[in-house]
Amino acid sequence: MKYLYLLFLCATTTLLSQTDQKIYDIIEAVSEDRIKADIKILTEFGTRNTFSDTLSTSRGIGAARRWIKNTFKGISVDCGDCINVFYQKDLVTTEMSKRVPHDAWIVNVIAIQKGTKYPNKYIIMSGDIDSRNSDGSNFTKDAPGANDNASGMAGTIEAARVLSKYKFENSIIYVGLSGEEQGLFGGAGLAKYAKEKGWEIIGVLNNDMIGNITGVDGVIDNRAFRIFSEPVPANETERQRRMRRFYGGEVDGISRQLARYTHKTVRTYMPEMNPMMIYRLDRFGRGGHHRPFNDLGYAGIRIMEAHENYTQQHQDIRTENGISYGDTFEHVNFGYAKKLTTVNAITMASLALAPPAPETVSIGGIVQASAKLKWSKVTGAKGYKIYWRDTTSPTWDHSRYVEDTQFTLDGIVIDNFFFGVAAVGKNGHESVVVFPNKIMR
Repeated sequence: MKYLYLLFLCATTTLLSQTDQKIYDIIEAVSEDRIKADIKILTEFGTRNTFSDTLSTSRGIGAARRWIKNTFKGISVDCGDCINVFYQKDLVTTEMSKRVPHDAWIVNVIAIQKGTKYPNKYIIMSGDIDSRNSDGSNFTKDAPGANDNASGMAGTIEAARVLSKYKFENSIIYVGLSGEEQGLFGGAGLAKYAKEKGWEIIGVLNNDMIGNITGVDGVIDNRAFRIFSEPVPANETERQRRMRRFYGGEVDGISRQLARYTHKTVRTYMPEMNPMMIYRLDRFGRGGHHRPFNDLGYAGIRIMEAHENYTQQHQDIRTENGISYGDTFEHVNFGYAKKLTTVNAITMASLALAPPAPETVSIGGIVQASAKLKWSKVTGAKGYKIYWRDTTSPTWDHSRYVEDTQFTLDGIVIDNFFFGVAAVGKNGHESVVVFPNKIMR
């Protein structure tokens, strides 16, 4: 009987570790041509500066956001009205920042695809609507913003086209955010809105510049991309900080776990890609629209190209000393934008198909040759995966599948590893890993 049980356990573990054909189908469905066409349309609005024309039907941020909203509505019609599309807005005034030239509404375009089982749990993919030239306050001069950030916005639209063909247990939000270049106003407004509405955010995937493969340093690379994530939540308590000093977790906050989840998903389904986990909130001294969500305690990461070309960022269109400046259409690599759009799509699909993560994970094993873990039961989970890794490893390198809510890893010394637990659904999809948040006495 014991032998039969072991055979069953091995078979179950093998089944749960298999890949999902649905994810491969999603990879195949992402279209480079559609992304290219959408980037072209967005650049043809001339400028999408946050404070540009809102009344014109052909120029400015008003025309751009109406087109984005109508495009999301068209996608919803194609899937039987499966997506709810609306504006979310907040007023900014000149008193709020020197980068605000006049009072204006910061308008975000929101498209929500509700989950069938956990409708109040959300995975968010965002792109920025707005663009800028050398002077971020100049809202009349051309600023086509092809890579920054028509690429991320077009990728978000394309992800909606592809994923709207499927049903997911968790909800997915596709969003175009405004006011990024003047101080992350759009992200701040939506994060505050999410908090007020009581949204349970699984994670935010911020896409800002996903279409350049030729770096200013001369490197050309269409496979590498960066995943930026902060180490621990910005709003952690003093007690949590003190516990970290003794029990570890300096690089194991919820955003870092989301980054590891993305890394693992890409390694599994797109092994030709080279995801680079960058242990930093964002680029040195700079910011992105995931940060306002991080500020309120939500998991959020930035996905972007590995090699930037600064001659094409925040520049007036011109030629100087033989160098063409400006963020224009011809500089975008659409095949690469497709790849990073696909990275987002499969990460969101995997998360949206997974059960919720355990709320609590307790750990013990001080001065013992074993590590003991116990976690809260997750309704809808078939089982759980215990993960562990060397304390210097960036990724979860070892795992064991179990179906109980507690387990002892004999022979694994707690001092030498970090641990975490993920919930596993009947379909094999896993939640993000939860780092221990309680100590077993």
